[in-house]
Amino acid sequence: MTEYGISLGSNMGRRLRLLAAARGRIRHLPGVRLLASSPVYETEPVGVPARFRPRRFLNAVVIVQSDLAPLRLLARLHAIERRLGRPRRHPPNAPRTIDLDLLYADDRRCRTPRLVLPHARWARRRFVVQPLADVRPDLRLPGCRRRVAQLLLTLPRRPEVVLFRQRW
Repeated sequence: MTEYGISLGSNMGRRLRLLAAARGRIRHLPGVRLLASSPVYETEPVGVPARFRPRRFLNAVVIVQSDLAPLRLLARLHAIERRLGRPRRHPPNAPRTIDLDLLYADDRRCRTPRLVLPHARWARRRFVVQPLADVRPDLRLPGCRRRVAQLLLTLPRRPEVVLFRQRW
């Protein structure tokens, strides 16, 4: 069994309902067990065109355990995204109903055209590190010398990440 961290984000439609629907679908995937769920944070968008900046994201992290291989779990996450209204092909950083990213798979490293583990930008994104620190503060991912909670202390306060909902 492998522990996976999955980042969830939404900045279109009923954002909290979409996050909850995605978490529920992840929880019910065959061979997957939900271990932890972070609080939900409202965050400023990062790297989006100016016309999309008013669309704030809701972000969270869930931790699961699974016997699925990373690429198989990724394919199932993409299927959940499609079912929740996200097309696979869309302009980079465009608004989305749901975004599901694999952050890590235990201490595995992976670099393929379809998947990079740990996620290439996780450590620079407060909207990922903050919720991950809530559920796995002592985790140290491959390639990172600091534990998640220590890393969080080094990140700038902007873009803003604000607690939206403790339980969801």
